[in-house]
Amino acid sequence: MSPEEREALIEQVVGAHRERAADGSVLAYPAWHDLDESARREAFERALVARRLEAALDPERRSATVRAVLARIAS
Repeated sequence: MSPEEREALIEQVVGAHRERAADGSVLAYPAWHDLDESARREAFERALVARRLEAALDPERRSATVRAVLARIAS
């Protein structure tokens, strides 16, 4: 895998959006399975930073994950 391909997969994994199965369960992002252990760790670390930035920019200090969970509870 080239460095560019690795970077693209990591960026896909870092995003907050996750597909759901028919039963409502959250599915792992397909790119996750294409990453080796070190790239998964890097994706995880970047995701933590991304969620902190999202919360910092939100008036209620909520990340995309928090907003998604609250929306799910409310429905």
